[in-house]
Amino acid sequence: MSLSQTEFQSLEQLPEEELLGQALRTLKGRVAIVSSFGAESAVLLALAAKADPSVPVFFLDTKRHFPETLVYRDVLSARLGLTNVRTIGPREKSLEDRDPQDQLAAFDPDACCALRKVEPLDLVLPDFDVWITGRKRNQAQTRSRLQLVEREDNGQVKLNPLANWTPERIGDAMSEWGLPPHPLVAQGYTSIGCAPCTRAIRSGEDGRAGRWAGLAKTECGIHRPA
Repeated sequence: MSLSQTEFQSLEQLPEEELLGQALRTLKGRVAIVSSFGAESAVLLALAAKADPSVPVFFLDTKRHFPETLVYRDVLSARLGLTNVRTIGPREKSLEDRDPQDQLAAFDPDACCALRKVEPLDLVLPDFDVWITGRKRNQAQTRSRLQLVEREDNGQVKLNPLANWTPERIGDAMSEWGLPPHPLVAQGYTSIGCAPCTRAIRSGEDGRAGRWAGLAKTECGIHRPA
């Protein structure tokens, strides 16, 4: 099933600061979080852990992550007391058939993201009516019109409870709550994806400029431009 129109409107009418907690409490079992355990993931996960530490949190292991990200996933999950972090990824047979030499991203990055991220997520998300992301409007021009509550074409609802948060607000919350930063943040990485497709940003660039640098590509395919 999917959210009724009444349920959808109730979420739309919630104050921003109540959206995440209310969704996790009132829609328990129908909502999941998708997290990259990246540069700014800790704040969303900390807020979620306060409301419901058993909420399903999906992490996509693309088999191309920085080692630091995998360690950070485990450290942060333990620190926050998250009890239902689920690591998913591409099937081995699919990798053997479609990217046997791990070179697909070099000539078709969209196909690589589809194989390693979009398709694995498509297998699990139909079990949920709502999924929660950590996207923010300030991250890139393509996210500048991001809404707090969105209905997808397939009827699922996507929540972006941190859409209005600025880097300063994120930083203040990280400090105030004593959250550990991703190890690569200190090296200038403000958006962290697969290692071969991610670099540190340069002065004046937006926060996602280090993703697929030099290409027209701005999203992996999980999210459409807002």
